[in-house]
Amino acid sequence: MQPPAWEFRMHQLQFRRVVAALAGGCRWPRPGLGTALIGARIFVAFALPSLVLAHEAHPVAPSVAHSADERAFLQENDAAMTKMMNDMAAKPTGDIDRDFVAMMNPHHQGAIDMAVIELRYGKNEQLRRIAQEIIVDQMQEIAAMKLAIGEPATDTTPAPTQPASVPAANVHHQGMQMDMSAGMKK
Repeated sequence: MQPPAWEFRMHQLQFRRVVAALAGGCRWPRPGLGTALIGARIFVAFALPSLVLAHEAHPVAPSVAHSADERAFLQENDAAMTKMMNDMAAKPTGDIDRDFVAMMNPHHQGAIDMAVIELRYGKNEQLRRIAQEIIVDQMQEIAAMKLAIGEPATDTTPAPTQPASVPAANVHHQGMQMDMSAGMKK
């Protein structure tokens, strides 16, 4: 049920009186509602982006209490991401299919590299299993894409899952061994 028209006009008149009273102290000519809204929009348009950018310009400082494993994880992950992004910048050849494979291979290899890093440093068994699946799936997709454009699928080797400083023979992750070469070679 709508209020009677006289109530709407009464609220509208009260609103105009309030706006007029607030604008009465100004030295400028009394702005209309349209001018006030435009002024508010301009203020928001200039003030809001600077607040957002100021927030983004000062990210939260990383914790000083990073463990050696976490520092190594972050360093290796950053290197894997940088390599992936650089390798994805393939020069177009004019063959869309080959260009697609040339850009997707580093993308999939980057996922493999990050999953290997998770296996080196991660503790969550569910995430470690997911990382193993990522490695197998991405290797299969790389091989399938290469075969689709007539290139031979490369021979695979087990992914190193232990940090370089620790010999692989001395580390055992709760019975989880990773040998992906079986079943992957053709």
